[in-house]
Amino acid sequence: MKFDGVLFFPVTAYTDAGEVDAQLTAEHIASRLTFSPGAVFAACGTGEFHALSATEVATVVRSAVSAVNKAAPVIAGTGGALGHAIECARGAADAGADALLVLPPYLVGHPIAGTLAYVDAVIAASDLPVIVYHRGSATLTRDAVRRLVDNERVIGLKDGVGDIGLAHEIARIVQNSGRDDLSLFNGLLTAELTQEAYRAIGVPLYSSAAFAMIPQVADAFYQAYVAHDDARCAQLIDEFYTPLVRLRDAVPGYAVSLVKAGVRLGGLPVGPVRAPLVDPTPEHTNELRRILDSGRNLVAA
Repeated sequence: MKFDGVLFFPVTAYTDAGEVDAQLTAEHIASRLTFSPGAVFAACGTGEFHALSATEVATVVRSAVSAVNKAAPVIAGTGGALGHAIECARGAADAGADALLVLPPYLVGHPIAGTLAYVDAVIAASDLPVIVYHRGSATLTRDAVRRLVDNERVIGLKDGVGDIGLAHEIARIVQNSGRDDLSLFNGLLTAELTQEAYRAIGVPLYSSAAFAMIPQVADAFYQAYVAHDDARCAQLIDEFYTPLVRLRDAVPGYAVSLVKAGVRLGGLPVGPVRAPLVDPTPEHTNELRRILDSGRNLVAA
């Protein structure tokens, strides 16, 4: 499976009663397809996987598959408690997903052998290939990466650790394996800020939460990135992404909450975030509105 374009992590919409709104989720996803995302990662981090039941994950994935209609691969989130991860994997396969993003297991201390056993159990739950998220309680060692690379069902590794030296070693392990079907992703928060460094070490792909709320800016950055237009990338980072990151860092969880607020500011009533996340304050919402307006003006100019 090849990925070409911005990796889109949509939000999950809720009704006024707090239930998953499948129709509005599909509308949100469909509205971004004109910007040609390289893949749609449904019910993952930005989509509040942590707050969804296995049944709700399947509902979100089904909405994404319907909306995308084969225009791009649909990758479904799975993770958490092992039983929950297995249910999510099976539900995603039934819903028509193309692959799984394996998020870290439930927060419990365990050795790397346990992480690999967890990934193996998720792989065994369906016929779908998997992308393994390298972060948190699923931080990988070099030997673990070699083991994963030997498994043809593993088609990607997503780095959320941010250790550029280790990421370089992982990239070299993959390159030396001879596998040209295994993709590497920069999965850090607001990955646009670090992507030029990741590309330099052999990690060409990145996830974009901003794409969910302001796709025209995310696409402008991506087009400048692939064209090696360093001046344009720097301008977008200085005038849009850096102010956004400052606001994101003001409150834990804003990496998701701000994106969902941005979608609402764009006119789609996708509802609030679920606990334990909190929605932005009125003051922060106004600051987000200003940042988004600035981004639109940059693209228009």
